[in-house]
Amino acid sequence: MIDKNKIKLTKEKREEMISAIKTYFLNEREEELGDLATSLMLNFIIEELAPEFYNQGVYDSYKYMNDRNEDLLSIQIY
Repeated sequence: MIDKNKIKLTKEKREEMISAIKTYFLNEREEELGDLATSLMLNFIIEELAPEFYNQGVYDSYKYMNDRNEDLLSIQIY
């Protein structure tokens, strides 16, 4: 079953992220990760961690828009 809420990446973006993870581990931990290990790590990040960041972004946008709507009420003419 396909989860319509799952974060989807283009092939190019996925490859870019895999490369970034490999580079990070090499530079910061002096570890070389293979394609499979890196791909599994990216899958974990997408499935377990990314939804929290996404939801925080949605909440921040909601709060921002509500604040702007309140500002709009201040220009009413009485």
